[in-house]
Amino acid sequence: MMTPDEDIDARGLLCPLPVLKARKALLRMAPGQVLRIAATDRASVIDMPHFCAQTGHEYLGATEERGALVHLIRCGAV
Repeated sequence: MMTPDEDIDARGLLCPLPVLKARKALLRMAPGQVLRIAATDRASVIDMPHFCAQTGHEYLGATEERGALVHLIRCGAV
């Protein structure tokens, strides 16, 4: 299991807030670091990979944990 460098709780927030929280966190992270973000918004399974593709970050996938989608994102060159 990968240990994230930063962990964000976006449970209970609706689109676009989980993506905006991810964006803000990734701006302060170094390339190669990993962000873990938990979201209950089901649209995040579409939004997070799309956000990563548009911004140069690497989407590492999602798992479901206790009713939340947990996304892992590797920070790209900012």
